[in-house]
Amino acid sequence: MRQNDRRNLKNRAEKGIVKAQVKKVLAAVDAKDKAAAEKEFQAATKLLDRAGDKHVVHKNFSARKKSALAKKINAITA
Repeated sequence: MRQNDRRNLKNRAEKGIVKAQVKKVLAAVDAKDKAAAEKEFQAATKLLDRAGDKHVVHKNFSARKKSALAKKINAITA
């Protein structure tokens, strides 16, 4: 298998993990569960930062996602 193909598979898997975690945060926000949203946000932040550091996604993508999720969590009134 070519190096490019191996990296492509690995990067796609990493992106999938990140997307799944972001969806968990959004689900908690939709349920208006601030505690669960903050817990999931912490995990999502770690994954987004790691993906940005490894150039799986652009660092600005990670920053935008984290900012948008934080705004949504802070909008929850509990």
